[in-house]
Amino acid sequence: MGGEAIDGRDAVALALKMKPDVAIVDYSMPIMNGLEVNRRIKSHHLHTEVLILTMHESEAILTEVLLAGVRGFLLKSDTRDHLILAIEALLDHRPYFTSILLEKLLHDYRLSKKDKSEVLLSSREQSVVQLIAEGHTNRSVGAILNLSVKTVETHRASAMRKLNIFIDG
Repeated sequence: MGGEAIDGRDAVALALKMKPDVAIVDYSMPIMNGLEVNRRIKSHHLHTEVLILTMHESEAILTEVLLAGVRGFLLKSDTRDHLILAIEALLDHRPYFTSILLEKLLHDYRLSKKDKSEVLLSSREQSVVQLIAEGHTNRSVGAILNLSVKTVETHRASAMRKLNIFIDG
């Protein structure tokens, strides 16, 4: 069963009424944007995962999304397959972010490294992040790189720590 809201206030009311596993929310909704909808849903201690959809690729919005604790983020230009992968990940309570976000974060990370003595991502961590950015699940990354899912999760967590990406939840 699904529902559709015309604005952010209605989206929160609908989420409180229906208690969905995943709510797909537009970043630029009227009255209350997607980030505020996420905050309000989380403030009611619902176990609803929120997937933010947007057409905006600005770094400011990407930063806002991460700081708001959003665990799902896609561009409207992403493919239908990415939408399905994002919903599946969120249903498993795993984060899913558009590859453009990960690419920008990696690019910014590399630019910020002026002192080469600082630790960079290992080649394995880079491979894992790249495959995740391409939309692969931990399981499929493991199959591609011939690693266990647990090892993939360890490399992913290590890369996120090094990149200062922290996701609540």
